Amino acid sequence: MKTSSLMKVAALALPLFLSSCGSKKKAVVEEVKPLTAEQIQNRDFIEMVKDNALEKKFITSKVKFSVETGAQKLTLTGNLKMKRDEVIRLQLMAFGFVEAGRIELTKDYVLIMDRINKQYLKASYVQVDFLRNNGLNFNSLQALFWNELTEPNRYNITKGAADTTKVYSMLENGDDMVISLNEGKMEYSWLADKTNGLIKMANMMYKDKLNGTSQLNWDYQEFTPVGNKQFPKKSVITLSTPEKEVKLGMTLNYIDHQSDWETRTEVSNKYREVTVDEILRRFMSL
Repeated sequence: MKTSSLMKVAALALPLFLSSCGSKKKAVVEEVKPLTAEQIQNRDFIEMVKDNALEKKFITSKVKFSVETGAQKLTLTGNLKMKRDEVIRLQLMAFGFVEAGRIELTKDYVLIMDRINKQYLKASYVQVDFLRNNGLNFNSLQALFWNELTEPNRYNITKGAADTTKVYSMLENGDDMVISLNEGKMEYSWLADKTNGLIKMANMMYKDKLNGTSQLNWDYQEFTPVGNKQFPKKSVITLSTPEKEVKLGMTLNYIDHQSDWETRTEVSNKYREVTVDEILRRFMSL
C-alpha cells in the first residue's frame, strides 16, 4: 500500500479510535492477594542480601592467582580492575612486573590478550564456546565478582529492584539460607548467612542435552571491611564440565577504588587475532 493510501486510512480511522476511547469500558481490576508471612520473611531476607552490595563504582586490587587443571598448576600475580556495569579486567603478570596477559569483560564483548606473543581474541559471549556452553554472560560474571545476586537479563540487582516473592525461592540450611532461581537451562543457587545475609557461595548449573551438565561453583572466604560493607578477599572457583574440571584461586590484596584508568583496551595492529584454544594454551604455558 502506498504511503498516501496509508495516511488516508489513518485519517479515517482516527475519529473512530477517539470515540471508542471515550466510550464506557469495564474496569478490569486484578485481585492482589496479600503476601503470606513466609513470603514477607523471604522478601525481607533477600533485601538484606542485596543491602550488602558495595556502595562503590570501582574496585581495584592486587591479586594472586592459582590455576589447576589436571596435573597442571599455574601460579601468577596480577591486578583486578572493575567498574560497575561497565567492565571487569584481569591483568596477569609474569615475573611479578611484566604484564603477560589481559582478560577484559564488558557487556558487549570478551577480550583476551597474550601480551608476550602479541595475540588476542575479541568476541561476543555467544561466539566463545566456553562461555556460551556454560550459560555465562556479563550479568552473571559481574554478580560473581562483586559477591551479589544475579537475575537473568538484568545487569544490576539492587535493593527493592525485584519482586522477590516471585523470582527467588528459599530453603533453610542450618545457619544459612539457600536461595535458588531457575531460568531455562540455568539453575542458580546461593548460600547466604542467615544472620547478616552475606553470600558465602554461588553456584550456576547449566543443563544442556547436547553438551551435558556443567557448573560453576564460587566460594567466598575471608571477608574484610570495605567502607561500611563486607567484601571477600579470597575466592575459590571451580568449573566442572563433562570433560574436565578447572580450579581457580583468587586472593585480593590492598583493595582500593581507583578510577583514573581507561575502561577499554585498544588492541594494537601489531597483535594477531587467534582462536580461544590457541590463546588458552599460551596462558597455561606461562
